[in-house]
Amino acid sequence: MKLSVIIVNYNVRYFLEQCLISVEKALKNIDSEIYVVDNISSDDSLEMVRELFPNVNLIANTENVGFSKANNQAIKVSKGEYILLLNPDTVVEEDSFEKCIAFMDAKPDAGGLGVKMIDGNGIFLPESKRGLPTPSVSFYKIFGLSALFPKSKKFAKYHLGYLKENETNEIDVLSGAFMWMRKTVLDEVGYLDEAFFMYGEDIDLSYRITAAGHKNYYFPKTRIIHYKGESTKKGSINYVFVFYNAMIIFSKKHFARKAKAFSFFINIAIYLRAFLALIFRFVNHNKLLLIDSVLILSLVGLLSLAKPYLGFPNQIEINSDFGFLNILAVLGSYLLGIAVFRGYSKTIQINKTLFGLILGNAILFTLNFMFPKPYSYSHKFLASLAASTSIIIYLSRLVLNYFNTVKIKKGNRRTIVVSNNNRFIEKVNALKNNKSYLTKLLKIKASNKVETIDYDNYVGKQNQLADLTEIYNVNEVIFSSSDISYGEIIAEMDKIKNEFVDFKISMNSDLIIGGKAIEKI
Repeated sequence: MKLSVIIVNYNVRYFLEQCLISVEKALKNIDSEIYVVDNISSDDSLEMVRELFPNVNLIANTENVGFSKANNQAIKVSKGEYILLLNPDTVVEEDSFEKCIAFMDAKPDAGGLGVKMIDGNGIFLPESKRGLPTPSVSFYKIFGLSALFPKSKKFAKYHLGYLKENETNEIDVLSGAFMWMRKTVLDEVGYLDEAFFMYGEDIDLSYRITAAGHKNYYFPKTRIIHYKGESTKKGSINYVFVFYNAMIIFSKKHFARKAKAFSFFINIAIYLRAFLALIFRFVNHNKLLLIDSVLILSLVGLLSLAKPYLGFPNQIEINSDFGFLNILAVLGSYLLGIAVFRGYSKTIQINKTLFGLILGNAILFTLNFMFPKPYSYSHKFLASLAASTSIIIYLSRLVLNYFNTVKIKKGNRRTIVVSNNNRFIEKVNALKNNKSYLTKLLKIKASNKVETIDYDNYVGKQNQLADLTEIYNVNEVIFSSSDISYGEIIAEMDKIKNEFVDFKISMNSDLIIGGKAIEKI
């Protein structure tokens, strides 16, 4: 048998289905087998595999044994000359495996191979080619030097930024998302180290392959989509701890002399990243409150500085005994008033904000009355403060709501559907129009052959997609997998590669899968 494909699944049922469809197409002319190892998913992944892919060898674990152990379960019983460890949130081209086999057959010194990976926006994923994370390389990566000098041979070794993304090269580390290896090499160096529950196991195994005298290659002549972050949520604090602890395990195993100092720096990085993650999360969830706080404090400062010029009685000073309490009273009154009316919900609520400002003014006037007269705001100052704060915050909401509305309209009125099937296009149109906004669909024929009648139905043909996406400022492209091959889809995505364009693929005409959402039609 030539190839064994092994996929470890955990609660990504629809991505797994799409992955298996593409894998089966790519295995059409290859003597092969597929293993799916499920780590006790709570969705209906098992039922889906049994029903839709009866030829797949399914291993259903009764507990989550982790990535390494799950892969090893299948490797031990696999029969292929080559082993491919593949993430479930991937899509491969129809000829991907044939190209990989031809390359590996021609390179007897090759122990492993990785391919060019792009994300759901068509953007190249730098982890497609990686260097060995020695203590110095890891230090440059963790503390941002690799980001500052992305093409440096010294500082950019983690992602080998000095190597071109479309050139075949020897590399140190294969990505666990697509890890192609000779079975004889695996039998020689050992399988995945089960000390790594998740992350780091691909680095460890890649290192053992090269340490045994074999070579790992980056092979960009074929590409895959990797919906990075779907099988694991990489923005979480838990990810920070798990990922960097995996680096510590690797360092202790292979760089024992430097492991202690390396662990020290890694632990600093862990807590720094965790702290920053908490800060970003807080800011993201409290943006309106923080904006209001800055506006209110700025107005208090400006009016205080302007008091002598505007004729306000100079009753209080910020540095007086009650100065801090005066400022706190202003800030607390408005924030509390808006919060009571739920003006800090996820969406902008202009009416609720207006009622909250009225309540905030009432609270502020009440608190100011309770202050001793020498330390309270004058009525003239207070009225000016109340009026200016209410106007500025209300106007800020109008501005934010305007840009939010524009974003929603732009984000959902510029959709291209690449399909020859008018029924499918109408189903997509109905899906979009069921939302609270209208979506304008632009139809492109999934072919480069056009007839006269096509000019009335389509704005263009397949090979014009990149130009039409730019001309119409499109932010969403939906491919019909019944009309266009995965290879053509990936080629178009790789050509456009725009972080503001979300590429989606239909599956069996009843689901649309993208990197950010799965929609039923």
